[in-house]
Order: sequence, then structure tokens, then C-alpha cells
Amino acid sequence: MKIAISTDNGMVSQHFGRCPEFTIIEIEGKSKIKQENITNPGHHPGFLPKFFSEMGVTVVIAGGAGQRAQELFKEKNIELLVGISGTIDEISDKLVNGVLKGGESFCNPGKGKGYGIDKTVCDSDDGVCDH
Repeated sequence: MKIAISTDNGMVSQHFGRCPEFTIIEIEGKSKIKQENITNPGHHPGFLPKFFSEMGVTVVIAGGAGQRAQELFKEKNIELLVGISGTIDEISDKLVNGVLKGGESFCNPGKGKGYGIDKTVCDSDDGVCDH
């Protein structure tokens, strides 16, 4: 299983698309076999779900993600767990032990403005880029 965790300074980022990097973890059985950090390749509508799908990622973990991102991951058959907080080490331990549970997204429209990577293209009907 390959997992992508939105990451900011060793912690799960509260805003999926705006995080500065992602931690990619490969798990086999109850063992973490590989872990690496990659710079966020961009925050454009639909890009990250496609990017992670092509990488073979099956689970994405974040504090929060906008509704459109949630829909796009579902279309790519990628499980999105939101409402997650803590260090990457804590979260990876919970993953390996099968006890990580998601919750309510920490992301609300407009809440991510001014944090991390800005969205490069706006896809909302009203022209307001607020995720």
C-alpha cells in the first residue's frame, strides 16, 4: 500500500492542497518499507488526484481537503482520510498498526487562504478561489 500524507514541518498539514510537501510511505503487511518526502508539485484543480493515482497511491491523509478534492479522489479510487492531526511518525505508526481513523475535515472554504501554496487556477462557479 502506498500512502501520501500532506506534510508541514513533520506534522500532518491541515490544508491538503496547500501543504509544502507530501510524505510518501509504502507499507507491506505491518512494515513500513519506504518513506520519502516530496515537494508539493502544485495546487491546481484535479492535478494532485491524477498525480497520486499515477504514482500508485491508494490512500491520502490530511487534516482537511475541500469538497472538490474529495470528489476527485473518489473518482480516482483513492481513499481520502481527513480530520487527521499529529506528527508523521505518529500517523505512520497508526497506519502500520491499522488503527488510524479519519474524521471531519479541518478545511472550510476560505480557511486556507494565505497558507502554503496558492491555487494556480480557480475552478469554482463564482470565480472565488477559496480552498
